This record gives sequence, C-alpha cells and structure tokens, in this order.
Amino acid sequence: MARTRYAPDRGLTVRMTATMFLLGLVFVAFVVVIIGIMSAIGASVGAIVFIAILLGGGLAFTSLFYSDKIALSTAGARIVTPQQAPELHGIVDRLCALADMDKPTVAIAPTNLPNAFATGRNSKHSVLCVTQGLMDRLDSAELEGVLAHEMSHVAHKDVQVMTYASLLAIIAGLLVRFAFYGELFGGGRGRSNNNGNAALIFLAMMVVSAVVYAISFLLIRLLSRYRELAADRSGALLTGQPSVLKSALIKVSGAMSQIPTQDLRSAEPLNAFFFAPALNLRSPKASLSKAFSTHPSLEKRIEQLDKIQRQLGQVSPE
Repeated sequence: MARTRYAPDRGLTVRMTATMFLLGLVFVAFVVVIIGIMSAIGASVGAIVFIAILLGGGLAFTSLFYSDKIALSTAGARIVTPQQAPELHGIVDRLCALADMDKPTVAIAPTNLPNAFATGRNSKHSVLCVTQGLMDRLDSAELEGVLAHEMSHVAHKDVQVMTYASLLAIIAGLLVRFAFYGELFGGGRGRSNNNGNAALIFLAMMVVSAVVYAISFLLIRLLSRYRELAADRSGALLTGQPSVLKSALIKVSGAMSQIPTQDLRSAEPLNAFFFAPALNLRSPKASLSKAFSTHPSLEKRIEQLDKIQRQLGQVSPE
C-alpha cells in the first residue's frame, strides 16, 4: 500500500491479493489451453496469440502511463492554477498536508454533470479533476470529503492495480476478436491446407478466450466495487467527517439521477473513475446491473459511512 497517512485497509489488501491470485490461476489455465491449441494447429495460432499479447501489453502500458492525459482529454477538462481556482486548490493543499502526499495536477471539467475523478500511476504523476456541476452543488466541507475519497485512489495506487488486473481480460478480448474475424475473413483457405479440424480449433480458442474474458471481467468489477468502499472509508477517516462524505454522496447521487440519460451515456468512458457512477442509476434493483457495476450501491456506501461514524463516536446530524 501507499506510504501516506491514509488509513491502511487490510480488507482491500486481502481482496487485491485474492483477485490477483484467482486471475493468475485463470491465466495459467488459459496458457495451458492455448498451448494445446497451438500444438494442434501450428504456428498460425501462435502468431495470433503473440500479436494479442503484444497489443494487450501496449494498451495496458498506454493506459497506465497516460491515463491522466487520456482522462482529462475525454472529460474536456482544463488544468487550473491556484489563482484561477483558489478555493479548490486550498482544499487540495489541505488534504495533501493531511495525507502527506504529493499534490496532484488540479483540473476542472466544464460540465453540469456533478462528479469528480482522480487518476495517475502514482502521486507524482496524478491528476484530480472536478466538474463545475459538482462545485456548484457542494459546500466546501462536502467537496473536501469527495476529494479525500478520490485522492485515496492515488494513494493506494489503484490505477496500477486495476491495469495489471485488466491485462488478462484485454488479451482474452483481443483473441476473441482475432479468432472471430479470422474465421469470418479468409481463414478457410489456410485451414484446408493445414488441418481439416482447424475451424473447430479456432472456435475452441474463441470460446475459451470468451470464458476467460468473462471471468476476468467479473473479478475486476468485484475488486472495483470494493475499491470504492475502501476509498470512502479512507477518505472519511482522513478528514474525520464521514457524515459530510455521506451528505456529498447523497447530493451527488440525487443530482445524477436528474441528469438526462443522453448526457450520462456521454460520460460512460469515465464511469469507472467517477466518485458516483453515471450509469445504471435508472434500475438500481437489477441484479445484472449490480454484477457489472464498477461501484457499490448507494445504500451500501451509506451503511459503511454510518458504521464509521459510530466507530468514531460521532452523533449523526440526522
């Protein structure tokens, strides 16, 4: 975990370790099956696998080292100086002092969508972005609670963890596409010369890759939901005001539910980074929606914050 004053989260460490272990098992099984396929069909599959690994590694590398720039560009955000946004910078400075961590680049996205995100491979290469909609709706204390949550993602190196965890899913997803298009466009000519069963083998590779992708996807989503709970906990303990973070969460979630669906969908690329999800707000009881969600339910987050408030011996303002 990061060397900051953010409270360590053993539950997060255990879940991260367990997820990586399970993904490792899936990867080993995946490699064994792919080797079997390669031995049965020859070098053509080996080339496909090599290209998928090369592209997957390149995508993961780009995501890790340029996530801050990509996220800012996607959000249409602009970097602001302390002179341009003194109150926002003042809150960030206070949190950095409390957490004993490097100050991230601060940016504002000119959208009415009330949200925030932080990303970057480490605290020296990180960005913290808030939307104008969030700043318009929250008071200073609530905004500090949200930013404490977001900065904990950087302190705990969540971008690194999720990038490493996603690598297998990226490779498996590429293999599914390669196998599908290889069958669709011109695979038959080579198959008739090399192996009469090549079609079945390519189909098997597609199925195995799809299963691996699905398992990896669900494990990563499960870890992502706990990361959000861990960030709530760490942020609340850093500021010592879980009730304020709870108030901010309720305000943001309520405001998000009033945003037009078209605007929410335009924010989909950043959904995993956001403080509150921009999607799946219309059907909170849908089991599939919960399984695929990057964030835990609002009820679960509020329940945890209430528990932290009781542990701190504070009286609920309600």
